[in-house]
Amino acid sequence: MKTTDYLQLDSKTTEKVAHELQTLLADLQVYYANLRGFHWNVKGQEFFNLHAKYEEMYDDAADKVDQVAERILMLGGVPEHNYSEYLKKSAIKETGVVSDGKEIANLLLSYLKELIGQERKILETASEGNDEGTANLMSDMILEQEKMVWMLTAYLS
Repeated sequence: MKTTDYLQLDSKTTEKVAHELQTLLADLQVYYANLRGFHWNVKGQEFFNLHAKYEEMYDDAADKVDQVAERILMLGGVPEHNYSEYLKKSAIKETGVVSDGKEIANLLLSYLKELIGQERKILETASEGNDEGTANLMSDMILEQEKMVWMLTAYLS
Protein backbone atom coordinates (compact mmCIF):
# COMPACT_ATOMS: atom_id res chain seq x y z
CA MET A 1 0.00 0.00 0.00
CA LYS A 2 1.33 3.41 -1.03
CA THR A 3 0.17 6.96 -0.50
CA THR A 4 0.11 7.51 -4.26
CA ASP A 5 -2.53 4.76 -4.58
CA TYR A 6 -4.99 7.20 -3.03
CA LEU A 7 -3.91 10.57 -4.47
CA GLN A 8 -5.40 10.02 -7.93
CA LEU A 9 -2.41 11.57 -9.69
CA ASP A 10 -0.75 10.53 -12.94
CA SER A 11 2.29 8.42 -12.03
CA LYS A 12 4.55 9.88 -14.75
CA THR A 13 3.80 13.44 -13.68
CA THR A 14 4.21 12.48 -10.03
CA GLU A 15 7.66 11.04 -10.73
CA LYS A 16 8.68 14.18 -12.59
CA VAL A 17 7.42 16.44 -9.80
CA ALA A 18 9.20 14.35 -7.15
CA HIS A 19 12.42 14.59 -9.17
CA GLU A 20 12.12 18.38 -9.45
CA LEU A 21 11.36 18.56 -5.73
CA GLN A 22 14.66 16.73 -5.08
CA THR A 23 16.48 19.60 -6.81
CA LEU A 24 14.53 22.13 -4.76
CA LEU A 25 15.37 20.21 -1.61
CA ALA A 26 19.07 20.41 -2.48
CA ASP A 27 18.78 24.14 -3.20
CA LEU A 28 16.97 24.76 0.08
CA GLN A 29 19.52 22.79 2.11
CA VAL A 30 22.48 24.74 0.72
CA TYR A 31 20.52 28.00 1.13
CA TYR A 32 19.86 27.03 4.76
CA ALA A 33 23.53 26.27 5.43
CA ASN A 34 24.57 29.59 3.90
CA LEU A 35 22.01 31.45 6.02
CA ARG A 36 23.46 29.84 9.15
CA GLY A 37 26.89 31.11 8.14
CA PHE A 38 25.55 34.60 7.52
CA HIS A 39 23.85 34.56 10.93
CA TRP A 40 27.07 33.56 12.66
CA ASN A 41 29.43 35.84 10.77
CA VAL A 42 27.59 39.11 10.05
CA LYS A 43 29.31 42.20 11.46
CA GLY A 44 28.82 45.92 11.49
CA GLN A 45 26.41 48.54 12.75
CA GLU A 46 23.38 46.53 11.64
CA PHE A 47 24.58 43.37 13.42
CA PHE A 48 21.67 43.03 15.85
CA ASN A 49 18.95 43.44 13.21
CA LEU A 50 20.66 41.29 10.58
CA HIS A 51 21.68 38.57 13.04
CA ALA A 52 18.04 38.20 14.12
CA LYS A 53 16.73 38.39 10.54
CA TYR A 54 19.05 35.65 9.29
CA GLU A 55 17.92 33.43 12.17
CA GLU A 56 14.31 34.04 11.17
CA MET A 57 15.21 33.21 7.58
CA TYR A 58 17.05 29.97 8.37
CA ASP A 59 14.20 28.83 10.63
CA ASP A 60 11.83 29.45 7.70
CA ALA A 61 14.18 27.61 5.32
CA ALA A 62 14.28 24.62 7.71
CA ASP A 63 10.46 24.50 7.67
CA LYS A 64 10.48 24.59 3.87
CA VAL A 65 13.06 21.78 3.74
CA ASP A 66 10.76 19.63 5.86
CA GLN A 67 7.68 20.45 3.76
CA VAL A 68 9.48 19.60 0.52
CA ALA A 69 10.94 16.36 1.90
CA GLU A 70 7.52 15.29 3.16
CA ARG A 71 5.94 16.11 -0.21
CA ILE A 72 8.55 13.94 -1.94
CA LEU A 73 7.54 11.10 0.39
CA MET A 74 3.83 11.68 -0.31
CA LEU A 75 4.56 11.39 -4.03
CA GLY A 76 6.32 8.06 -3.54
CA GLY A 77 9.91 9.30 -3.62
CA VAL A 78 12.69 9.15 -1.08
CA PRO A 79 14.19 12.54 -0.17
CA GLU A 80 17.94 12.87 -0.45
CA HIS A 81 19.64 13.52 2.86
CA ASN A 82 23.35 13.65 2.03
CA TYR A 83 25.04 17.02 1.60
CA SER A 84 27.33 15.48 -1.02
CA GLU A 85 24.21 14.87 -3.15
CA TYR A 86 22.83 18.34 -2.41
CA LEU A 87 26.05 19.95 -3.57
CA LYS A 88 25.89 18.01 -6.85
CA LYS A 89 22.29 19.03 -7.58
CA SER A 90 21.97 22.52 -6.15
CA ALA A 91 22.21 25.64 -8.31
CA ILE A 92 22.99 27.49 -5.07
CA LYS A 93 26.64 27.14 -4.13
CA GLU A 94 28.25 27.14 -0.70
CA THR A 95 29.74 30.41 0.41
CA GLY A 96 32.77 31.08 2.51
CA VAL A 97 32.68 33.49 5.42
CA VAL A 98 30.70 36.59 4.46
CA SER A 99 30.18 39.28 7.10
CA ASP A 100 29.03 42.38 5.16
CA GLY A 101 25.24 42.88 5.25
CA LYS A 102 25.01 44.35 1.75
CA GLU A 103 27.09 41.56 0.23
CA ILE A 104 24.88 39.04 2.01
CA ALA A 105 21.74 40.77 0.71
CA ASN A 106 23.03 40.48 -2.86
CA LEU A 107 23.82 36.80 -2.33
CA LEU A 108 20.36 36.22 -0.87
CA LEU A 109 18.76 37.87 -3.90
CA SER A 110 20.66 35.52 -6.20
CA TYR A 111 19.62 32.52 -4.09
CA LEU A 112 15.99 33.58 -4.05
CA LYS A 113 16.07 34.00 -7.82
CA GLU A 114 17.21 30.36 -8.12
CA LEU A 115 14.65 29.10 -5.60
CA ILE A 116 11.75 30.98 -7.19
CA GLY A 117 12.77 29.75 -10.64
CA GLN A 118 12.83 26.13 -9.49
CA GLU A 119 9.54 26.56 -7.63
CA ARG A 120 7.87 28.04 -10.74
CA LYS A 121 9.09 25.04 -12.76
CA ILE A 122 7.61 22.66 -10.19
CA LEU A 123 4.39 24.69 -10.04
CA GLU A 124 3.98 24.39 -13.80
CA THR A 125 4.65 20.65 -13.85
CA ALA A 126 2.40 20.03 -10.85
CA SER A 127 -0.41 22.13 -12.34
CA GLU A 128 -0.23 20.20 -15.62
CA GLY A 129 -0.69 16.99 -13.62
CA ASN A 130 -3.53 18.37 -11.46
CA ASP A 131 -1.28 18.02 -8.40
CA GLU A 132 -2.95 20.71 -6.31
CA GLY A 133 -1.01 19.82 -3.16
CA THR A 134 2.37 20.48 -4.71
CA ALA A 135 1.09 23.47 -6.69
CA ASN A 136 -0.26 25.10 -3.52
CA LEU A 137 2.96 24.42 -1.65
CA MET A 138 4.96 26.07 -4.43
CA SER A 139 2.55 29.03 -4.67
CA ASP A 140 2.88 29.68 -0.94
CA MET A 141 6.67 29.49 -1.08
CA ILE A 142 6.86 31.80 -4.09
CA LEU A 143 4.61 34.39 -2.44
CA GLU A 144 6.75 34.48 0.73
CA GLN A 145 10.00 34.63 -1.22
CA GLU A 146 8.76 37.38 -3.53
CA LYS A 147 8.09 39.48 -0.42
CA MET A 148 11.63 38.78 0.78
CA VAL A 149 12.99 39.89 -2.62
CA TRP A 150 11.06 43.14 -2.25
CA MET A 151 12.43 43.67 1.25
CA LEU A 152 16.03 42.93 0.24
CA THR A 153 15.86 45.25 -2.77
CA ALA A 154 14.43 47.97 -0.50
CA TYR A 155 17.30 47.38 1.95
CA LEU A 156 19.86 47.75 -0.83
CA SER A 157 18.23 50.93 -2.24
